[in-house]
Amino acid sequence: MSNRFARSAGVTLVELIVALVIVGVALAGMVAVYTATTRSSVDPVIVQQMQAVADNMMEEILMKPFAPPDPANDAPGNAAGGARINFDNVSDYDGYGQGLTGIRDVEGNPIPGLEGYTVAVSVQNTAFAGIASKDALRVTVTVAITGSNPSYPQPIVLTGWRTNPS
Repeated sequence: MSNRFARSAGVTLVELIVALVIVGVALAGMVAVYTATTRSSVDPVIVQQMQAVADNMMEEILMKPFAPPDPANDAPGNAAGGARINFDNVSDYDGYGQGLTGIRDVEGNPIPGLEGYTVAVSVQNTAFAGIASKDALRVTVTVAITGSNPSYPQPIVLTGWRTNPS
C-alpha cells in the first residue's frame, strides 16, 4: 500500500505543462485588457489641469462687480489681445477666448505648458430663481484641449451665476 501512495504524490510533466499553458493564456488575456484600457483612458493630469483652469477662470469672473452687458461698451473680448487686466465687471468677459489659443495670464501672455488648451467664456442675461433677467447673469466657462485625438477628454463646462446685489 505504501508504494501506491508514493506514486500518486507527485505531479507529472504533462500536468505541469498544461497548468503552465492555462496560466500563460490567463495572463495574456489580462495583459490585453490592461493594454486596451490604458490606451483608451485619459491621462488624469489633463483632466485636472482643465478643471483647474476652468475653476480659476470662473472664480476670477465671479469676483468682479455685476454689470449687465452693454453692447456699446462691452464688446466681446474688449481688451486688446485678450488681456483680462482691464476687465472691470462680469460682462467684460463675454466672448473671452474667441480666437485665442493656449491659456493666458491676466495680461494676455501665454502660460508655458498650457498651449494645448483653450478657454471660452459666455456671459448672458438670464432669469434665475425668481430674479429678473436684467439682474442675473449666467456665466459659462468652457475649457477644452486642442486637437482631434479620440482619447482626449471631453471639454469641461462650468456654469455660474452672478446677480445684481441691489
